[in-house]
Amino acid sequence: MRWSTGRRSGNVVDARGRGMAIGGGSIGVLLLAAVVYLMGGDPRALLETTSSVPEASQEELANDPKREFVSVVLADTEDTWSALFKERFGEDYPEPQLVLFSGAVQSACGFAQAAVGPFYCPSDQRVYIDLAFYEELRQRFAAPGDFAQAYVIAHEIGHHVQNVTGVAAEVGRMRQGSDRQTANALSVRQELQADCYAGLWAHHAQRVRQILEPGDVDEALNAASAIGDDRLQKQGQGYVVPESFTHGTSRQRMTWFERGFEAGTLEACDTFKG
Repeated sequence: MRWSTGRRSGNVVDARGRGMAIGGGSIGVLLLAAVVYLMGGDPRALLETTSSVPEASQEELANDPKREFVSVVLADTEDTWSALFKERFGEDYPEPQLVLFSGAVQSACGFAQAAVGPFYCPSDQRVYIDLAFYEELRQRFAAPGDFAQAYVIAHEIGHHVQNVTGVAAEVGRMRQGSDRQTANALSVRQELQADCYAGLWAHHAQRVRQILEPGDVDEALNAASAIGDDRLQKQGQGYVVPESFTHGTSRQRMTWFERGFEAGTLEACDTFKG
């Protein structure tokens, strides 16, 4: 992926090197430790883990190539979606922030550990990523490459687009009162649309800024396949339960990314149709 000369986004919040990126800093950590104690746990492990994480200097963070990469990809999604919003809706695209954290983070959607993977919180319109996930993507899921990493960001930005266009709220209303299988099916459609939006971003980024190198699309497709529900369940428990899928199969995720990449239109990403 050709990214080194790309524009950097001003919407990256680097909360790494602070132990836990919790509102209130060290006070937040102490409050969490108190909760652990009241629930019968040992808060010393939490405090020791937190205090053992050295705080990175601003210079180190500013010169981190991983941060630079994330900033460029985020900026590219901003440019793409800003143009699409102007063209389709005649409105400005509300740019989200992207928070880099280490280990755990407190968002407006609650407390989350890095194990949950990258996520989008609609309540604060922020994407959260622990960059250690990229190493896991490479090693555990055998999905290396910078464009695989870009796909992950673009997918989460797809959820932001769903949030600001009202899709997420509508899915939430449809899920209320639904049985579990129906609610899961709606979740799958929402996730597949975010995959399609990631492909749509790649389409326009390539058309306008020529960011792709040979093999980049294959990297994204490999990453999409690696985190399909069927593949993850097969690896984790040895069998597959389709009724419990929440993100879609490997084939579905690849298909919808490709559809967005080939068509480059919002209409092509209507996963709720039919």
